[in-house]
This record gives sequence, structure tokens and C-alpha cells, in this order.
Amino acid sequence: MTKIVHFFFFTAKVGKTSLIMSLVSEEFPDEVPLRAEEITIPADVTPERVPTHIVDYSGTDTCPSLYDETHMACIAVLMSMPPQPSPKVTSHWIPLINERTDKDSRLPLILVGNKSDLVEHSSMETILPIMNQFSEIETCVECSAKNLKNISELFYYAQKAVLHPTGPLYSPEEKEMKPPCIRALTRIFKLSDLDNDGILNDYELNFFQRTCFNIPLAPQALEDVKNVVRKNMSDGVKDNGLTLKGFLFLHTLFIQRGRHETTWTVLRRFGHDDDLELTQDYLFPLLKIPPDCTTELNHNAYLFLQSVFDKHDKDRDCALSPDELKDLFKVFPYMPWGPDVNNTVCTNEQGWITYQGYLSQWTLTTYLDVQRCLEYLGYLGYSIIQEQESQAAAITITRNKRIDLQKKQTQRSVFRCNVLGARGSGKSGFLQAFLGRNLARQKRIREDHKSYYAISTTYVYGQEKYLLLHEVLPDFEFLSEADLACDVVCLVYDISNPRSFEYCAKVYKKHFLDSKTPCVIIAAKSDLHEARQYYSLSPLDFCRKHKLHPPQMFTCNTDEAPSKDIYTKLTTMAMYPHAKLRCMCSCNRCTSCICHNLLNSELVRSVKAKLYSAVLNRHMTQADLKNSTFWLRASVGATVFAVLGFAMYKALLKQR
Repeated sequence: MTKIVHFFFFTAKVGKTSLIMSLVSEEFPDEVPLRAEEITIPADVTPERVPTHIVDYSGTDTCPSLYDETHMACIAVLMSMPPQPSPKVTSHWIPLINERTDKDSRLPLILVGNKSDLVEHSSMETILPIMNQFSEIETCVECSAKNLKNISELFYYAQKAVLHPTGPLYSPEEKEMKPPCIRALTRIFKLSDLDNDGILNDYELNFFQRTCFNIPLAPQALEDVKNVVRKNMSDGVKDNGLTLKGFLFLHTLFIQRGRHETTWTVLRRFGHDDDLELTQDYLFPLLKIPPDCTTELNHNAYLFLQSVFDKHDKDRDCALSPDELKDLFKVFPYMPWGPDVNNTVCTNEQGWITYQGYLSQWTLTTYLDVQRCLEYLGYLGYSIIQEQESQAAAITITRNKRIDLQKKQTQRSVFRCNVLGARGSGKSGFLQAFLGRNLARQKRIREDHKSYYAISTTYVYGQEKYLLLHEVLPDFEFLSEADLACDVVCLVYDISNPRSFEYCAKVYKKHFLDSKTPCVIIAAKSDLHEARQYYSLSPLDFCRKHKLHPPQMFTCNTDEAPSKDIYTKLTTMAMYPHAKLRCMCSCNRCTSCICHNLLNSELVRSVKAKLYSAVLNRHMTQADLKNSTFWLRASVGATVFAVLGFAMYKALLKQR
């Protein structure tokens, strides 16, 4: 809640203390002290619902608290007596106040002509020239403490000047809005322009009106607004909609006519503070993330991001060109994505981020840095357009990973795979191959545009999942917990380098030997001649000894896009960490293999039980249990059940 501090500067005998006491007691005091005590008026009795703190200044130049109190004040009220304002108002008090503040953040002033009951005519004609001379004077008011004339109005205008100041919005000297205000309103216009055609049509204007003021505009009111703009600007209305120039003109008109509270209502609804910056509370809403939990975007967030993509994909090629991407981020104060993004997600042949790559990058940001994701969604106006309390409504916090391991199932959609290996083992090539790039395309990547992440989608038993690959720097002695925390590990070695596998073996034995994180060894550059590794065990024998899957042969030196089978296997292992990709022994019936686990899962066992029960019940109702034909029918039912079970088994194998 904003606290407003009022300072009252005055010359002798202007009635300043009487005015304060008349406000508080609602009657003219019989006895007036030399100085009123500091008073705080509660928020619930003020028109703007803010607490008001009133300080009565003694009026002596030597007051030691003058300079400190000036810095604490939100507004100063200068008082004079009719018929002429005191010369000290312009020669002393206003310069004194201004020298304590910066030019761009002047303290707003209200000029009051008190004791209006002593004159028969208005003194406004003598006050208005002063107001025109000093732009920091918000308004002028005639008051009478004795008659209680305009007392409440004075404090209303004072509150209004603090809550809805003109200074940040408008330059009286240049008679136009200031650049920060134009930037903020331009962002608001772009967010409200839902189809990105540069025009606010009637639907968008009504959406804007409901968002800011909770009341739609009547059709006639819409036409009246557009007619006002038409009369003053030739390009303010286009195709019966409001252009950006027309939108800015309307707000300039509001400010010039003293209705700047309208503009402030709009600015604050879209997250801007008194300095026209987006507030920290708006950009970073509170979001508590328990340990061992991850963050993902929910369905509504993906729908919103899809609408943002469609809004800016003007040529409908399912990719964002550099110009389209730049237009999308115009509502940001900076460019959030660097050139490394193009090597983190999928792009088309021209190197433009595709729709899949666009969603993947948002998924990556949410997973790695959810606070930054909240900030980005704030710039895009997620909470406003989706009518949510904050951007936190876009985030799903997954349950603790330990619970997933206990239940042997997960609802997560994003899985992290850390890729480790010695220098030159092929880790970067492994990441880029996931994005569909063969060795020839990878050679065109600039070193300063390299990314240590790659993210895309895979399908596991018909479910779309995101696999996030992270290339870990090969500093064996300095691997942090973040380098080791993941859902599955890839240990990559170069089959043509005899010293490459040793790194993988040492990392596994030091960090993953007793870990529950599944590991896969990748034999990279399999198109080259395989060299014998200088290690006590061959890669295959090492895997057998530690009950790992045999080394997976991999190469990205292909004519077409590299195979993605290995990435599907990695995602599967991340989803089912207790299972193996296939049976490791010759019996082909290991109870730890994925197919066996799936066929014996709760879902499949339930289906099998229901099938058996249905067959059995049908035959029991058709014949008496003592009838000899019952056993024949039951055996037929069992045969049918066996056939159905075998069909289900084959279907699961096909999906795999």
C-alpha cells in the first residue's frame, strides 16, 4: 500500500494549520496551535484507499528536518492568501524544493489559495500563471478552512497527484508523452493486438477495455472513440480499427485533459510501476519448488505459446525467420535468445527455428531456469491474456523423483540426459545429431555459436516426451552435483582413439557404480576403424562386468539425418530406470526387461483379469457348473484369453 506524505510550506498567517485541523475534525477550530502534530489518515476513509500522512511544517528556514523531510515527501502543498500569492512561493519555496530533487523526478506540487472566504472574487486568475510557469505544479485549488470549502477536494487532488503523477508520462514543455511512456504503451498495444495486424479491431478493443476496466465498451462508445481519433489524426484509424498512433494519441489526450489516472490504470494493469518499469512482483511471482522436483510448462502454457508463435509466423511456414523472431521479442527490453539457440533446438534448412524448436526452447528454459521463464512470460503478458493471477499458473511442478522411482512410473514430460566423455570423443556431434544434423551440417556451426544443450521430442510407447541432452565438460576432478544430477547418463568414447574409453570407465566407477541412474555407453564415430582400447577391459567386457547394456554403435557421418533410435532408448531408460532396453542374457526372459515389466504392469494385469472374468462369467451363466460342456467352453475361453494376451504382447513390441 502506498503511503502519501504531505508537506505544507507556507508564509506567515496563511491558515495552513487551520486547514489541517478542519480536515481532521470537519469543523473550523476555535483555537489553533502554532503547529499541528503529524497525522496519519487510515486508508479506508480516503477516496483512493491509501493511508495519508500529513506533516505540518513550521515555516522557519532553519528547521533542521527540512531537507530530510523533503526527500521523504511524495507531494508538497504550497499555500498562500488572496488576493495575490506571496512572492516567496516562486522566489523561494519552489526553487528550494526543486534543488533537492532531480529534474526528471521533481516533487509534485499543489498550489493552494487559502482563506477564500475573505474575498468576494476568485483568486485563480492570479494563481494560474504560476501554474503555467512551473510544470511540477499539478493543480491549483481555492480553499477556506473556515467554510470547509474544497478541503476534501484538496486532499483528493493531492492523493491523485501522487498515485497518478503526470511527470513520468508527459512533458508539458514539449506537449507530448515522454519516451518511456511511449515504450510502455507500445508494448501494451502489441500485447492487445492479438492477431498482430497492427490494428486494434472492435474485439481487441473490447478485450483491452475488459482487461483494464472490467467493463466492455458499448458499440456506440467504440465508434465515438474512433471518431475522436479520426478528427485529429489521418492515420489514427485504419480498416475501422485503432492504429498504434491512434492509441498513443488517445492517451496523450487523456493526460492533457487531466485524466491521467486512465493511463495509469492501463499501465499498472499490464505490470508497470511508477517508473514505467515492469514490477518485480509481476515478473517474478512467488513459486516454491521442493527438492528433487522439476518444472515444466502445463497444457495451457503450451497453448498460449502456440498462439504467440502463430501470431508472428506471418508466412505460415512453421518457422520463425530472424525478422519474425525480432518482432516477437519487441515486447522484451532485450533480446532473450542468442545465436546458440539455433544449435540447441531444431531448425529448418535455412537455420530458422521451427515450431517444434520454438516449444523446445521454452521447455528448456522452464526446466533449467524457471524464474527466467516466468520473466519471459511476463513480458508476453501471459497472466493478462490468459486471465490468470500470475505467470506461476503456467508452471507444473513435478512430484519428487524418489516417489516416481518407488512407484516405477512417472507423469513427467521432460527428461535430462548428461553426456560425458573425453575431449574429442564425439559428444557435440551426438548432441547435434539429435537435432537431425549430420556431420556435414555440423561443420558449418561457428565455434562461438556452439551450445552445450540440445532438446527435442521423442516418442516412447506413443507418448511424446522431451529429451534434454547436456554436454558436460570433461574435467574429471571437478564434476559438480549439477553435472551428475540427471535421469540417464551417456558415456561417449571414440572407437578410433585407443585412449578414449578409459575416461568413461573411470567416470562410471567413481560416480555411477552405486548410483540408481541408468547409464549407456556410446561407441561414437562407428564409421571409422575400431582401435583396441588401452584399458584393462574391453568396452564390451566392461559392460558385462557391470551389467550395463552393450556399447551402442553411433555415427553422425551419414548422408541423411542420423538415426534417432538411440535417443528413443535413452528416453525410455529415463522413464523406466529400473528396466533394461532388452534382455541381457540368452534366456530372453529377464524380469528386469521393459517388455516383461510392461506386460506385467498394473494396467495390463487389470485388463487380463477383466478379460478372464468376463469369459468365465459368460460360460457360468449359460450352463450349470455340473454340466460337462462347461469345462469345454471354459477351455475355449482360456484359449481366447491366451490369444488376446499374445496379441497385446506383439502390439507392445511393435511400439517399441
